[in-house]
Amino acid sequence: MQNLKRRFLICAVIILCLTALGVQVAAAESNPTLDRILEGMEQKYANSSFSARFLQQSTIKAMELTDSASGRVYIRHPGKMRWEYEQPDRQIIITDGYKLWIYRPDDNQVMTGAAPKFFRDGKGASFLSDIKLLREKFDIVLLEEEKSLFHELKLTPREKNMDVASIRLSVSISTSTVMRVATYNSYGDETRIDLLNSEFGKPLNDDLFSFEIPQGVDVLKIDE
Repeated sequence: MQNLKRRFLICAVIILCLTALGVQVAAAESNPTLDRILEGMEQKYANSSFSARFLQQSTIKAMELTDSASGRVYIRHPGKMRWEYEQPDRQIIITDGYKLWIYRPDDNQVMTGAAPKFFRDGKGASFLSDIKLLREKFDIVLLEEEKSLFHELKLTPREKNMDVASIRLSVSISTSTVMRVATYNSYGDETRIDLLNSEFGKPLNDDLFSFEIPQGVDVLKIDE
């Protein structure tokens, strides 16, 4: 069960955690609508900060297992994120853009690593903390819509990897706000995050994006 929890956690961070990396979109040059959508997202998120409630659902396809979680996320450009999981288990994922901490108080455990390596290729919804990098890391396609309130974008990493095969974004047509991030790996596993009640422009202190490891806590290093 502990290994399963850890796998769900890594899946969570892999999607959620797409919230500090990022696309020169070849399709954008021939698709003015897609280019306009990306420009709207960049204006919304670039050089900004925001917070939101989130609902997360992670599915491991081969085992037919689904895990749900919820909490609050804080993101500040560039590269800073804090994901506070409240249900079902408490945990906090923090990065200042350089270091990464994953704290599980109920397990008395902290996992640490290098944020740029862990979040590379769009893992962990990391692009939300530096939205312009989307144009450098992905090929993007605007999917067909029928009377929808959202633009649906499919992102494919230019550098192939096992962790992120594709990403689906649901973007509000009226506000350019990212409402859903769904990440799929090469095994067909899915991690989906719905972002609710996003608040933009409120100052977020540096203390939110740093972490002092408590005494007596087990510390584990995360490999690349």
